[in-house]
Amino acid sequence: MIYLTHVPEAPLSEFVDWFWYFEGLAPSYTRERVMPHGALELIINLDSAPKRLFDREDYSKFRSFTRSWISGAQSEYLVIDAMPNSSMMGIHFKPGGAYPFFGFPMTELQDSVVELDALWGLDAAALRDRLLELPSAEHKFQALERFLLTHTQKPLRRDARVAFALRAFETAPHARTILIVAERLGVSHKHLIAEFGKWAGLTPKLFCRLRRFQRVVASIEHESSIEWADLACACGYYDQPHFIRDFQAFSGLNPSAYLTGRGEYVNFVPVRE
Repeated sequence: MIYLTHVPEAPLSEFVDWFWYFEGLAPSYTRERVMPHGALELIINLDSAPKRLFDREDYSKFRSFTRSWISGAQSEYLVIDAMPNSSMMGIHFKPGGAYPFFGFPMTELQDSVVELDALWGLDAAALRDRLLELPSAEHKFQALERFLLTHTQKPLRRDARVAFALRAFETAPHARTILIVAERLGVSHKHLIAEFGKWAGLTPKLFCRLRRFQRVVASIEHESSIEWADLACACGYYDQPHFIRDFQAFSGLNPSAYLTGRGEYVNFVPVRE
């Protein structure tokens, strides 16, 4: 399998964490859970086989995506295909980073996965066709950079207040931080929720919960034995039951089941049946 990432140059680097590309996937399972991480993801299918998004409760129900799609900020895990010999690439936006490229409040995409054609029209198809023509991953990354730079819907400029809030919530993702941030910015709690949602696609409270969850996921990535109570405290949970409830709400698994079932890549858990 080939898996590559690419960090774009400024100004895109202010809005995009990385581009990614893979081909030759050879999983030993057919489905996987994708953990929510608080940001948006754009995916482009580089082969002809449709990719499926499954109902969490009934895998016989699914939606198929053929060309390209955008996954909004999620509050629960997704269950997707893990098809052999797949070839795909995509954009992992920074939290709050996708808004300039779509131009409408990102809350409209929360907990949704939408065909890119419905948002970018013929441009989405043209982008995929261009990427299919190019001979290497590096050429594809360069083309994707050029496309984003010429298809912005809003100026490539961070909203200073939202940027301040994001930094604060990343540093200390606790409920009390939300009120402190609103006070420091001189805005009401309601105004902060509206502006933050427009850019990040989530309420500040939900974003903070997701960042705490992601702290846990990152902390246990290379660990095999965990003191869960200590980890919960270190990641900002007020007690272990609070930690377990949140972990199950986002992943559909208890922490021990996640630890034993996790896959090769962080935030992806094979579904073994």
